Amino acid sequence: MEIGETLEECVVRETKEESGLDIEITGLLGIYTDPAHVIAYADGEVRQEFNITFYGRVVGGCIAVSAESTEVRFLRLDELSKLPVHDTVRLRLNHYAEKRSQPYLG
Repeated sequence: MEIGETLEECVVRETKEESGLDIEITGLLGIYTDPAHVIAYADGEVRQEFNITFYGRVVGGCIAVSAESTEVRFLRLDELSKLPVHDTVRLRLNHYAEKRSQPYLG
């Protein structure tokens, strides 16, 4: 997040920067934390996962790779089952597929 922006503004901006797409937020899928999901970066930084996942829809822009992404494309949910995805990300994808009526808190 940048100083002075809301979480929603951050999501819209980051999506544009990383994918080239303009989006609007349409809801909240959930808030995800997992103390076992620790990420160690090459520069020595270590982080514990914390993720807020929103529903959104594309309202403009053009899908494109940027300096912040290496590949950008749309996938069907069934295509994701064949890709190596961390368990915590798979949980979010499963919750999306379930069309949950209430946001997940966990």
